[in-house]
Amino acid sequence: MNDGRDIDPEIGALLGEGSSQQSYGAPDKHMQAIAPAWRTPPAEDPGDATYYERPLLQEPVWEWVIPAYYFVGGLTGASLVLSAAAQLGDSSGRARLIRRCHWIGFAGCGVSGGLLIWDLGMPWRFFNMLRVFRPTSPMNMGAWILSGAGGSGFFALLLYGRRGFLGGIGEACGYFAGIFGACLATYTGVLVSNTAIPVWQESRRVMPILFGASAMATAGSVFSLLAQTSAESRLTNIFGRMGQMVELVAAIEMERQASEVPRVGRPFKEGISGFLWRTAAVLSAGSLVLSLLPGKSKKRRIAAGLLAAAGSGLMRMSIEKLGTASARDARASFHLQRAGKDVIEGKRVTLKHGE
Repeated sequence: MNDGRDIDPEIGALLGEGSSQQSYGAPDKHMQAIAPAWRTPPAEDPGDATYYERPLLQEPVWEWVIPAYYFVGGLTGASLVLSAAAQLGDSSGRARLIRRCHWIGFAGCGVSGGLLIWDLGMPWRFFNMLRVFRPTSPMNMGAWILSGAGGSGFFALLLYGRRGFLGGIGEACGYFAGIFGACLATYTGVLVSNTAIPVWQESRRVMPILFGASAMATAGSVFSLLAQTSAESRLTNIFGRMGQMVELVAAIEMERQASEVPRVGRPFKEGISGFLWRTAAVLSAGSLVLSLLPGKSKKRRIAAGLLAAAGSGLMRMSIEKLGTASARDARASFHLQRAGKDVIEGKRVTLKHGE
């Protein structure tokens, strides 16, 4: 079968859920990318041996849909969190902000679901994940979180602000939507880091924080581009700036943790992944500096919002490129294993040879 899977239809058949998946691009190009032919036998390095210079892991096969899902899902989750925060106390002066957050949350859940189904290939694959509830599976939990955020966000949009019993249900749904929104903004970081790819695995402790903070920065940047009252602007500015500051600190910590094994941290400094990572950091830092300058300027506010949105978007794109570069590196996994790093009783330790 000439689709990159090399199945002879005379002696074998493709069955099961994955059998209907289609590969994109020419099969020959696909095969050359994952298994290039040897022209000469690989030269072995006794001091730094690999598996015949072949990557130990298969690289991600994601397209643009997944970084877009990260961005939209982060904006959606952070908007629902912001709406729940705006509901606290006397929210009469923040009704329009809450309404906007609910609209963004509801629409964002729809777009996120569409992007996720696009990547899965068929709508029923998304619904199949809802047949079970498995807390140990980040992907399964993500499907439930997205469904919960969409449902609670819809009823919050429909009922919040009404009088009587229905208004109380709408307010409760707004708080539930905030809880689901916080999970939606961070679970993708858990999903990505729950792999064997070295650069993601070594960043697993800080990745959810980075995704959540970046989502806050994205939401703050979007609302800074909209007309707001002084009360609304004060809340969204605090929300967005906190996200930007935590995002920068988390990015620095993520690179530091991954670079404890130099070969694992190489994608942060080289290639397209390093370029996107550095550019995202520069844009986010520039936006934070502009937003902290004294005075009120509409042009500066718009510039800061655009820089923050671009920085968060590039950060999510760079995460995918970092994983691809790390998986392609034939030595990254071996260097990580030879470093003797392991986890014992919840504590990270370094084992010496023979222990």
